Amino acid sequence: MTTPATRATARWALFALAIGSFGIGMTEFVVMGLLPDIARELLPMRWSVDSEGAIAQSGWLITLYAAGVVVGAPTIAGTVAKYPRHRVMVFLALALTLGNALTLVLPSFELVAASRFLAGLPHGAYFGIGALVAADVLGPGKRAQGVAFVLTGLTIANVVGVPLGTFLGQQFGWRAAFLLVVVIFAAATVAIALTVPHHAGEPSRTLRAELRVFRIGQVWFALGIGAVGFGGFFAVYSYVATLVTEAAGSPEWAVPIVLVVAGLGMTIGNLVGGRLADRDLKRSLLGGLVALALVQALLAVTAGWIVTVGLFVFAVGFFSSALSPTIQTRLMDVAGDNQSIAAALNHSALNMGNALGAALGGAVIAAGLGFVAPVWVGVVLAAGGLVIAWASFAVEARTPGRQSPPVTVRR
Repeated sequence: MTTPATRATARWALFALAIGSFGIGMTEFVVMGLLPDIARELLPMRWSVDSEGAIAQSGWLITLYAAGVVVGAPTIAGTVAKYPRHRVMVFLALALTLGNALTLVLPSFELVAASRFLAGLPHGAYFGIGALVAADVLGPGKRAQGVAFVLTGLTIANVVGVPLGTFLGQQFGWRAAFLLVVVIFAAATVAIALTVPHHAGEPSRTLRAELRVFRIGQVWFALGIGAVGFGGFFAVYSYVATLVTEAAGSPEWAVPIVLVVAGLGMTIGNLVGGRLADRDLKRSLLGGLVALALVQALLAVTAGWIVTVGLFVFAVGFFSSALSPTIQTRLMDVAGDNQSIAAALNHSALNMGNALGAALGGAVIAAGLGFVAPVWVGVVLAAGGLVIAWASFAVEARTPGRQSPPVTVRR
């Protein structure tokens, strides 16, 4: 059984889990503000003759991390579902520590790229299983509060951690940012081991049973919405450093400021999006994708001015994060009894978008289309997500008795 937690125990356990999510937010997003610095060090020959191509190649570090999340979320979450969750969380935090330590010390671009894939593997399982632990330590009636507290670490990372890491990387070399990330994950590992109470797993669950979720057609629609629609955000955010310095012609010190602005938009959008999804999920999802495409188009046509870049980057962060809880809710609604793996799959979907957006954004830069081109990629991807969402609801409406009501999660 799960050991009941006192209020103080619950508070410390949630704080420990939030430290890990803060570290995940940093390691996932700090690379995006340091691509020029990474390219200069790891790809010096290419940088000397083709800086745009070197930056585009460095974008694969973002893509490979996201690919690790996509692969690791369902496989790890499904495999460890039967084990005690408090021990699983310690293992996942330790894996995140070691994966990022490899990024810190490995010398070549190829080895660093491999380390980014390995570092991404525990990401989705950490959030998926951590959400279940957080919900239980607070007890009945406070599940959403527990999950939100853990995710607060991720949103705060985008306001504080990512800009701080970007600043440190610019001043002392990009590896300084990853040194901070490793310290944060090490602290999270110790804190989780000391504070998270006993939490039983589900001995009857197997990877094969968990993977049955992929037999549900609407799950694939929901994953497509996250992978394509949310990819629009990552096409912009992955290359925000060059958008600020090259397209807007601003100094390098402006990049952390724009990242803070983006983080504020993401934090506010996450809170607003959850409330809107509770009121009307369909309208929130469709309207959010329309709004995301629109503000990205406005960013593209005004990217020559740093003030409008800041304004519309805030808006892109707001609408993309407002979509995140909406997509999560949609996925949980259509997943039936497969709630554990569905929680992890949401992060797979969003990181499919990370991989797609970063790869396509880098491709258009490498093709010589300029540093604003990734923003237009974002417009196209957001529009693609809108088409998938419309198709999902249309298919559901034409399938009698298959509409997806909210799901009550059983533990």
